[in-house]
Amino acid sequence: MANIKSQMKRNRQNEKRRLKNRAWRSELRTRKKNAVTTAGTDDATAALRLAIKRIDSAAARGIIHKNKANRDKSRLMARVRAAESAS
Repeated sequence: MANIKSQMKRNRQNEKRRLKNRAWRSELRTRKKNAVTTAGTDDATAALRLAIKRIDSAAARGIIHKNKANRDKSRLMARVRAAESAS
């Protein structure tokens, strides 16, 4: 445990940020999974649009890197296309 007051504050701030980032990343995983599972149904475009919107928002907030966001979107589109062609 830190003895220095500024380090104690930094630890509190880091913990808050860690929890927020964890919640965002969890939501990203959920949105991507929903987009793939709904591929080929009526809700597919809405789920895919929402997943891409969340990925872009996370990149804009600095939760994930912009290159990772682009890579995730590319892979997501490929998985959705594959799921649609399989069904």
